Amino acid sequence: MRILGITVPENKRLEFALTVIYGVGKSRARSILQQTNIDGSITSKSLTVDQENAIRKLVESFKIEGDLKREVASNIKRLKDIKTYRGSRHARHLPARGQRTKTNSRTIRGNVRKTMGSGRRKEEKK
Repeated sequence: MRILGITVPENKRLEFALTVIYGVGKSRARSILQQTNIDGSITSKSLTVDQENAIRKLVESFKIEGDLKREVASNIKRLKDIKTYRGSRHARHLPARGQRTKTNSRTIRGNVRKTMGSGRRKEEKK
């Protein structure tokens, strides 16, 4: 099953397989299946053509994939342009929501910076 150019996995349960699409999480996938009256425990290869079309029509009504990524990028660009604090944090690749940075924040900063301990060299054994 393909929705907007994205192949939905065939062997996963449908409620988890739909989360492959950017912009569809667990709760949105469950609501899509509820609205189309389809059981979430079946796989996508066991769907009928009518069920596939119903899911496809409902998913395409949301803002997903490229449109959503473009909107998020434009929101971040707007924050940078008006020089807000959050925009400056995005520009410097630091956490934007008040997290600490002395430790942690490896996700946004990357795993390159390793901590060094105390900085003293261990004394050689004689």
